[in-house]
Amino acid sequence: MLKKYAVLLGITIAITLLVIAAACYPGGSQADIKSIGYSWRNNYISNLFGDKAVNGAHNGGRFWAVAGMFFLSAAFALFFLEFSKKIPLKGASKIIKWVGIIGMVFTFLIATPLHDIMVMIASTMFLLGIFYITVFVLKSRLHVFKFLCVGCMLVFYATLFMYGFGTYRVYLPIMQKVTFTVITILIVGLEYFTKREDFQHIKAGRSGSNEAASNL
Repeated sequence: MLKKYAVLLGITIAITLLVIAAACYPGGSQADIKSIGYSWRNNYISNLFGDKAVNGAHNGGRFWAVAGMFFLSAAFALFFLEFSKKIPLKGASKIIKWVGIIGMVFTFLIATPLHDIMVMIASTMFLLGIFYITVFVLKSRLHVFKFLCVGCMLVFYATLFMYGFGTYRVYLPIMQKVTFTVITILIVGLEYFTKREDFQHIKAGRSGSNEAASNL
């Protein structure tokens, strides 16, 4: 039972810890350095990882935030591991598994002073893993997940664009949380509402095509 719901449990613990971290955050944001407390509209999630808050005060939420990132990264890594088992093509399955797992190591390191470079590496690896998953979902009959996968990638790309180019940066904290929400919904959905059988026809179809070609 614990193994079955490990991904959901890990995400739940992570969100709980991040909320606690936000409650302990002393203040300061990109909109107002002297503001009190954590603003879900104006603060980045990364503001929770520093020893000091934006306003210069000691950040009592750092421990909780780092712990939250650990559980979140572990839960997402477990998702990639388990989902890769549903993919019938060994090459793609290995890519999803290892890109996902290794990418989550870099995701956890976002909570360190290496934040900026880790964001780019972790984002690249995560998008690669989701891209491979999306390819198989698009070939399945999982119509709702087709929209979710494509939507997730579009939202993620939009957020990275805003982060990299500074465009509409005032809205970036909101987009960051929207992206996190969409990713979480997608991962929980793929973990608990898809099964191996949803993708088995892809292997059969490929094998059938190869057999037909060899008979010509």
